[in-house]
Amino acid sequence: MVREFRPEVVMHFAAFIEVGESVRKPLKYYDNNLSRTLTMLNVLVQEGVKHFVFSSTAAVYGMPEKLPIPEEHPIKPINPYGASKAFVERILQDMETAYGFKYASLRYFNAAGADPLARIGESHEPETHLIPLILKAAKGERESITIYGTDYPTPDGTAIRDYIHVEDLSRLHLMAMDYILQSDESLIINCGYGHGYSVREVIEAARRVTGRDFKVVEGGRRPGDAPVLVADNSKSLKLLGWKPLYDDLEYIIETAWKWELNRRF
Repeated sequence: MVREFRPEVVMHFAAFIEVGESVRKPLKYYDNNLSRTLTMLNVLVQEGVKHFVFSSTAAVYGMPEKLPIPEEHPIKPINPYGASKAFVERILQDMETAYGFKYASLRYFNAAGADPLARIGESHEPETHLIPLILKAAKGERESITIYGTDYPTPDGTAIRDYIHVEDLSRLHLMAMDYILQSDESLIINCGYGHGYSVREVIEAARRVTGRDFKVVEGGRRPGDAPVLVADNSKSLKLLGWKPLYDDLEYIIETAWKWELNRRF
């Protein structure tokens, strides 16, 4: 395929992404996220592809030592999912030294929302992301939504995450691609809005957007979850000139809700 199309740049999105599952099944994550990515990178080098955009994750940081988290934060993943992505990032650094391979590693915080016209949205099987799970409860497809951990050191005891609308995230990919192609320099960048919302805040926002109530169950913490993950996004703003267009939790949920109501599968 690479030989046939001769791409100038390759974007890599494929991965297993569930933190809890990675703790239970680490070899599954290292095989798919690390070993198979390495196979692909070998092909790219052999075929002379020199530019690469990689979907990484804020999970490479582990337990934050500083908030918001800058790109220079130590890489200390606390779960196999984050470790699998961190290993790939290290491989990319070594490939740049050895082969002049230029890459953009985009460290996602929490991608959320859907196409505003409801043409495409989140659809995982099984679903593990918070906002789609909440909306399924609001839609009546689930009996309840579970809060995993109510004793975190946060204002309301629940974990805080930085939610970024998928369309803003998509634009960041294109801007990062243009950057490495035009500058011929590699790039590591956070993808987030620079502020976060707790699980309880997301639940209440979903109630306002949908106009529906649903049962909430309180459970224990999941292994591998950090209390707070919020991006320092100053690099994306200054270096790339990125300007978020959809930095609004209720709008993010509104687009996801429209998708849920209109989906056919």
